[in-house]
Amino acid sequence: MILHVVLFRPKPELTTDARRGLAKAFSDAIDGIGSIRRARIGRRRTHGRQYEQLMREDYTYAAILEFDDLAGLKAYLEHPAHTELGSRFFECFEQAVMYDYDVRDGLAGLNTLVEEEGI
Repeated sequence: MILHVVLFRPKPELTTDARRGLAKAFSDAIDGIGSIRRARIGRRRTHGRQYEQLMREDYTYAAILEFDDLAGLKAYLEHPAHTELGSRFFECFEQAVMYDYDVRDGLAGLNTLVEEEGI
């Protein structure tokens, strides 16, 4: 499974209409791009743990999209609904990072920690 992980902080001056437009673009992508298996989007929660103070950036939102494989991720990234989402997203965020991960369940995932890259 491939995870597309986006951490972001919207611009402080972002209007309600701009936020709604971004949410609509996310919704259109989720509904219109068949290769998305699951999408989770939400706000960061803090609860007083020491590690929270170690973060250099405060990303207030996370979007995590799941795909069966790399081909599904590429289909998402090349889809017109993603083009619209990307345009709105880049207009709306103050800070963001985007990463893609190939993840596996349980021991298979843990084994990736000890395997050498590319083997």
